[in-house]
Amino acid sequence: MLTELFTPSVQHALDLVGIFVFAISGALLAVRKNFDVFGIAVLAEVTALGGGLFRDVMIGAIPPAAFTDLGYFITPLFAAGLVFFLHPHVERIQVGVNVFDAAGLGLFCVTGTVKAYEYGLGLTASAALGLATAVGGGVLRDVLANEVPSLLRWDRDLYAVPAIVGATMVVLCIRFDTLNALTSGMAVIAAFVLRLLALRFHWRAPRAYNRSSARAEEGSAAT
Repeated sequence: MLTELFTPSVQHALDLVGIFVFAISGALLAVRKNFDVFGIAVLAEVTALGGGLFRDVMIGAIPPAAFTDLGYFITPLFAAGLVFFLHPHVERIQVGVNVFDAAGLGLFCVTGTVKAYEYGLGLTASAALGLATAVGGGVLRDVLANEVPSLLRWDRDLYAVPAIVGATMVVLCIRFDTLNALTSGMAVIAAFVLRLLALRFHWRAPRAYNRSSARAEEGSAAT
């Protein structure tokens, strides 16, 4: 199905772009955490490939694509080297990195959902793995860096929600037999634009209702 949506060369190029940008974000976090060159490379690789590896292992696509295509493995190393030597300059173009990261999020949530469906998963499970493909690397990055994953923090702009929207659009198109290059592109764009809007207007998911009073009750109960 993926080859019907994108030609293999286009799919490969888009994958490498997404992998590169995700790797940049991992390498930058490693620099902020004062990791050495090996730590920078590991965090770049994990961020770029973690979501896809998880998806491929779960659906039985063995060996995973990251180990059958040398470009997938080398690209994060190139990004790590770039950040290692030029991280002050990369930090200055963080806005541009965020834009490409949003594009990678949109692309991977769509391709991950489609690939999971191709391997026989149901629509809901396919959407879940599409989400995992898009955000899994970031979760692993934060765990290795000893941080609460950005995905779970209320003070971070929406990240998972755009991926959920993109994956949901894909499974709805599959359900109604309307998935093609146009509709899949619309799903990518929807996730991409929603993420950019979240960054621009600082949209965040709501926290628990009446949270302040619940905390007060806990304090009084403790006394």
